[in-house]
Amino acid sequence: MKTIITTPDPRLRLKSAKVREITDETREIIGDMVASSLEWEKQHPYELSAAMAAPQLGINQRIIVVRDDLEDKTNNHFTALINPEVIRTEGKPETDFEGCLSVPEIYGRVSRPRKVKVKALLEDGSEVRLKAEGFLARTLLHEIDHLDGILFIDHIRGQKDAFYRMNNKGDLDPVQDYNTEIANNRNLFPEED
Repeated sequence: MKTIITTPDPRLRLKSAKVREITDETREIIGDMVASSLEWEKQHPYELSAAMAAPQLGINQRIIVVRDDLEDKTNNHFTALINPEVIRTEGKPETDFEGCLSVPEIYGRVSRPRKVKVKALLEDGSEVRLKAEGFLARTLLHEIDHLDGILFIDHIRGQKDAFYRMNNKGDLDPVQDYNTEIANNRNLFPEED
């Protein structure tokens, strides 16, 4: 199991390389991603680890893992998608909450398309094309963003009413003063001085 890296680690901002061949090392990375996701979840009782991208372990390869059931915390099975590509998005954008294992304690209301079509390779090397909507579409878009060095906070930078913090009861409270939050948390946007 590897440590999940967090902002402002510069590796999170790199564009990831395409996986040229699925090897035992690829499968080991996938196993580390799943184990790290589940370990993170044990330490965050109010949250579900829905997915992870390889860059979150400091591995800049185009690999994501997505939980098979995004509503059932007892289902610990994930599907790996290798070299995932967005073919198209559809539908009026919807705004909903997002968090990230690599952006501790901060959540945001992010607008994303309602539907997405993605193609990728499965762990056995076969190609798959997925149509997703709602939370699964949002999850796929969030993770594919990671592969291009994009974090969810980049979509809401400067939107003073879009940032939230989880309280000790598991509820999200709005960040009252965006400017103070940014000043006190340079990890979000370290270049803003």
